[in-house]
Amino acid sequence: MTITLNGETREIQPGTTVAMLVALISGAEGRDSRGVAIERNLEIVPKSEHASTILEDGDRIEVVQFVGGG
Repeated sequence: MTITLNGETREIQPGTTVAMLVALISGAEGRDSRGVAIERNLEIVPKSEHASTILEDGDRIEVVQFVGGG
């Protein structure tokens, strides 16, 4: 199954949830999964729905990492 993740085409397994995708990219890219916002097809996915939101072929996903500073 193919999605677009931050502008790049990516193959994922059918049945992958937003939470699974976040865990996958967090481990691969060294991101802190607690500080991300997910946009799916131009709509924000609330964190409370990450585990229950199953990605579909053709979804466009944008991941934004929050960065603290002073």
